[in-house]
Amino acid sequence: MPNYGVMPGDVDAMLTWDWVDQQMHSAHNYWICSVCGDGRPHSVPVWGAWVEGNLYFGTDRSSVKARNIARDNRVVVHLNSGDETVIFEGHVVEAEVPETLLKRITARYVEKYVLDPELEDSGDLLLRLLPRKVMAWLERDYPATATYWLFDV
Repeated sequence: MPNYGVMPGDVDAMLTWDWVDQQMHSAHNYWICSVCGDGRPHSVPVWGAWVEGNLYFGTDRSSVKARNIARDNRVVVHLNSGDETVIFEGHVVEAEVPETLLKRITARYVEKYVLDPELEDSGDLLLRLLPRKVMAWLERDYPATATYWLFDV
């Protein structure tokens, strides 16, 4: 992580993608940060499902975040903790998933939140995060654990 106090070549304590995967899987809330039409930031926690290495979440088509994402789909997504930090920068797109994957997403919602989001019938948007950059670290071992990943979007 250039400019974050990390020494080049000091990789022994860096985090693994498996660690990020577990944090995303077990998270209860995901903070979605988008930009309003007038440039103001908008940040809101959402429930979501981390399935097959992807974050899926739903929203009403008329919500502020949905309108923001329709205008500019660039977002930042992060978890609650600043001590076990995971931050995604990327884009959000409307998810087009086969029925089998939709069932897995629904099952994950039911497992986590004890409710069926009725994704097939609600008329709400089902959105998917496409990461461009992911940053993660442990506060107690910073900067040794500071790690980032870059993705092609």
